[in-house]
Amino acid sequence: MVINYDVRMTTGKQRLSASVDAALIQAGQAAVARGAAASLSAWVNAALQRQTEHDRRLRALDEFLAAFEAEHGAIDDEEITAASRRAHARSVVVRGS
Repeated sequence: MVINYDVRMTTGKQRLSASVDAALIQAGQAAVARGAAASLSAWVNAALQRQTEHDRRLRALDEFLAAFEAEHGAIDDEEITAASRRAHARSVVVRGS
């Protein structure tokens, strides 16, 4: 993939040229058509923001788990199964009418 940048210093934005799957472009254009996004650029920007936040949260979770396991030992399959069972026992099933 070739990426070209055009720095827009006054807006904090940069122009980006990237190859994107046609189906994703169509999904973005559909979002714009139904008013869910102001423009295809805004839709792509929001998607990149969500991915950035997702990646940040995964890194934070990795760091938390590493610190927890360093202090308490590795989490094994039995502990995961027991925790899953406890969570399932406390869950409430909600169905629409």
